[in-house]
Amino acid sequence: MKANNDIRNSLLHTLSSGEFCSGQHLAEHLGVTRAAISNHVKALQALGLDIFSLQGKGYRLSQPLSLLCEETIQSQTKGNLIINSVVDSTNQVIKDKHKELPQGSVCLAECQTAGRGRRGKVWQSPFGANLYLSMLWRFDSGYQALDGLSLVIGLAVSNTLEQLYGLSAQLKWPNDVYVNNKKLGGVLVEVEGQFGGACSTIIGIGLNVAMPKQIDIDQPWVDLTQILPHAINRNELASTLINTLRDTIAEFEKKGFSGFVAPWQKKNVFAERQVNLINGKQVISGICVGIDERGGLLLKQEDKVTAHYGGEISVRSAE
Repeated sequence: MKANNDIRNSLLHTLSSGEFCSGQHLAEHLGVTRAAISNHVKALQALGLDIFSLQGKGYRLSQPLSLLCEETIQSQTKGNLIINSVVDSTNQVIKDKHKELPQGSVCLAECQTAGRGRRGKVWQSPFGANLYLSMLWRFDSGYQALDGLSLVIGLAVSNTLEQLYGLSAQLKWPNDVYVNNKKLGGVLVEVEGQFGGACSTIIGIGLNVAMPKQIDIDQPWVDLTQILPHAINRNELASTLINTLRDTIAEFEKKGFSGFVAPWQKKNVFAERQVNLINGKQVISGICVGIDERGGLLLKQEDKVTAHYGGEISVRSAE
């Protein structure tokens, strides 16, 4: 008997065209009962898939679904690739195996049940809607080599979008990708290792592609489907992003962060704007005037400019 995941994957492949398919046909095709098909549809809906049914016609996805294809992505990239249907988080998959995986290993998933953002926030990860990607990169020189890494990753994402779609995305310190003042994606860098020695970074990226409208997110957001006039090929997007990431991180590892400061400044969403820096209960207001050579945010208050660092700081517009 097929495992539940296998049945659900086959069910999705059958429905991926966006056309109606009868419950009877699905049951016969997958070798299960119609009641089982109904239960599998409910399980997929719980993962964020918009599947609806119509008496006499059967089941249908609200829009065609572009599933990740390991063969396609592997043919367009180099290095180790892991693609899963449902995971707790792609970062966690890499973290659990980081000691045995080769440099540059990538994990992709259709859905995350425990996707993570910065400061412990939940990253909404409905099935097949977006891109959830994590990459392993080891730095032999340790923690001191990581200054500005999350900013570099944001640049790699922005450059990928420009290369593929001619899309000019902006960056919000320290790890968000913005279009039209709305969040399109985010970066989460986690580190494994000891201070003073080599370390492994797990670089997680979430990018909104076709987010279901019913998803509850506590800030203005946008996805590529809203921005672009054509359907998004997630396999092409994943392949291009993987290649760009590997090239960009290799350059960062070799040359350091200084060469990335000016390109990041050009994409700074809050350039010369009044902002609030929030760290717990502390709020500091000033004008964002860019970043320094270590990736710290530069804040101007009257005639004084100070640099601010730390993964727990949030930046919000004060305008």
